[in-house]
Amino acid sequence: MENKLKIHNTLSRKKELFEPINSPYIGMYVCGPTVYGDAHLGHARPAITFDLIFRYLTHLGYKVRYVRNITDVGHLEADADEGEDKIAKKARLENLEPMEVVQYFSDRYHKNMDQLNVKNPSIEPRASGHIIEQIEMVKKILEAGYAYESNGSVYFDVKKYNKKNNYGILSGRKIEDMIANTRELEGQSEKKNPYDFALWKKAQPEHIMRWPSPWSDGFPGWHMECSAMSTKYLGEHFDIHGGGLDLLFPHHESEIAQSVAANKMQPVKYWLHNNMITLNGQKMGKSLGNAVSLDEFFTGKNDLLEQAYSPITIRFFILQAHYRSTIDFSNEALQSAEKGLKKLFTAIKSLDKLIASEKSTSNIKALREKCYDAMNDDFNSPILIANLFEGVRIINSIKDKKETISAEDLEILKKLFNDFVFDILGLKTEETTGKQNELVDGLLSTILSIRQEAKSNKDYATADIIRNELGKLNIQIKDTKEGASWEIGD
Repeated sequence: MENKLKIHNTLSRKKELFEPINSPYIGMYVCGPTVYGDAHLGHARPAITFDLIFRYLTHLGYKVRYVRNITDVGHLEADADEGEDKIAKKARLENLEPMEVVQYFSDRYHKNMDQLNVKNPSIEPRASGHIIEQIEMVKKILEAGYAYESNGSVYFDVKKYNKKNNYGILSGRKIEDMIANTRELEGQSEKKNPYDFALWKKAQPEHIMRWPSPWSDGFPGWHMECSAMSTKYLGEHFDIHGGGLDLLFPHHESEIAQSVAANKMQPVKYWLHNNMITLNGQKMGKSLGNAVSLDEFFTGKNDLLEQAYSPITIRFFILQAHYRSTIDFSNEALQSAEKGLKKLFTAIKSLDKLIASEKSTSNIKALREKCYDAMNDDFNSPILIANLFEGVRIINSIKDKKETISAEDLEILKKLFNDFVFDILGLKTEETTGKQNELVDGLLSTILSIRQEAKSNKDYATADIIRNELGKLNIQIKDTKEGASWEIGD
């Protein structure tokens, strides 16, 4: 298939034709969670966004090495260079070892990702497992002259780096504005400039997580982990780096500076950033106190929720917006996604029952082309979904004998829905399975047989009662010449 994929590169601020560095091999690095609490909707969005991209690139035939890290050390409070490590603080409050906290919340995160049908990355490194690589990278930056040691800590010299490079190349920020807007804070006097950031921090006596280094017993700066681990697993220059828009500055900006200083080249060809999920226009997040955990969404146990929502409903809700657009949370939007999902799966279930004719009244090949065009336009999942619902309309129209479809087009339509709904969008049915599913089918078959017998005996009152009672359960009965069938309604 001809390469038509265009993606919006944050670095160039425009859509570019995707041309991998070493096709068909692609290196993709995505910033994963800091595991000190339950995953919430804000964690779901980047996971689902880059899962979609991973799935589509794989579908196109690329061999993708997808690296998604876990931050388990060095991420301090307020995303700054001062304060307590977020995981160490949680461990102190709960009277646990820091790695107990990491393991507990990592397990819960992975469980939530499985529920959302997010594929596992190729590699999932932890910051604490790559201390040696981070120390070695700090050494290279010091040797290049872009860092300095101060009281056992090592800081990146932003002002010196900016003389020959551009600290702000990704975010568009100017160092002059940073100077004007940055004030000296207590505890930052050991820096040359307040906007310099830590590559290595000397641990205070009470700090639990610490490692020996040439400068002090301490721990790496938050930005250092991603530079070191992406270089280790993907090389000094790789294809895609992704993450949430909130990481663009200072995290990703600092990653670029570190990598350029150490390796003398831009680390990433294409930078991709997903936008935020908001509640009444305000970002949802733990620090703002308005986060709803994924477990709460799945159980409905939160005052902001009117009901429980399934993991695939959450996934579908997120995919209904383009990854670079904001999504404003509301129960109405989630309930609409739930209804749309049911309609989609009901149509897919009908596909196997469609009977082919000699010719088609709809252009199925053109529909398939539109689906690829949508994904090739910067992974435009909402346009893809709109095209799939045009397919739903066609399926329902054929089922109602208002349209016809040829045998060849029917096979194309089946493959289209299988490829785009299940393999690329990563949606899946959430019906009961195994014995429970057999029991439901058996019970409804028995009920429909009783109803058919009542109709045969001209006992239309009983037949109507059965139809009405099932209707109250959102089960719709359809009478055809071949007999009665049932489906879950919208």
